[in-house]
Order: sequence, then C-alpha cells, then structure tokens
Amino acid sequence: MKVQLKRLDNDYHFELKNERGHITYIDSKAEVGGHDLAPSPMEYVLMGVAGCSAIDIISILKKQRQEITAYEATVEGIRVPIDGAKPFKDILITVYLEGDVVPEKAQRAAQLSFDKYCSVSKTLEPTAKITYKVVVNNEEV
Repeated sequence: MKVQLKRLDNDYHFELKNERGHITYIDSKAEVGGHDLAPSPMEYVLMGVAGCSAIDIISILKKQRQEITAYEATVEGIRVPIDGAKPFKDILITVYLEGDVVPEKAQRAAQLSFDKYCSVSKTLEPTAKITYKVVVNNEEV
C-alpha cells in the first residue's frame, strides 16, 4: 500500500493520491496556519475507523442475511498531549443501524469488527482505548 502527497500552497494544503488514482485533500485548521479547506490528518484517522468498521459490520450482517436500510456512525476522539504530540487516548464509536436487523447480530458484528477485523482500530489499539456502542432502529443494544 502506498500513497503520494503533493503540497498545493505555501501553507498546509496537500493533495493525496493512492495507487488506484483516488484523490483526496488534507489541510490544517486556520488557527494553526492552514486554510481549513479539507479534513486534518487526525480527522482522517477517525474517518478511517468509521469506514473500516462500517465495511466489516455491513459485510458480516450481509452474510447473515440481515436487511440494512440505513447505516451511520459517529466517531469521537479524545486527545491528550504527550511530548509535543496530541495522540488519541480514547475513541468512542456509535454505530446506528436501521432495517430488519437482529440487535444481537449487530452487536456481535461490531464486536468482531473492533476486536478482530478492523485494521485501523487494531493499529490504534496499542495507544488508544476504543469503545463502541450499537443502536438498532433507535434502540441501544
């Protein structure tokens, strides 16, 4: 896996391209010298957790013939200063599912994602405590 980064201005706005040619952008917040034109690197980390776990959970539930009509997630990261950096200390993911989904199967799919399959979560696991909750048809499991 490989990505390329190219600086677009004299500040912190960058273009990123993966090996398949997909392009995205990254920037810094205005208060630290950026232009707020794109998500920050740390926001992309949280987006990675959301996307990776969504792929896992939906894949697992599809194999179990669960009918998902809507899927959303929120990911909140709490950061702590350590030696000049501010890594994530805690990450909380809330998964919202709608459809003909057995709540216990949704909970198990989330557990499998975060405990076993999600490479992004597993990468962050040594330094950040990752917790999750699952809401099916507006009822927390």
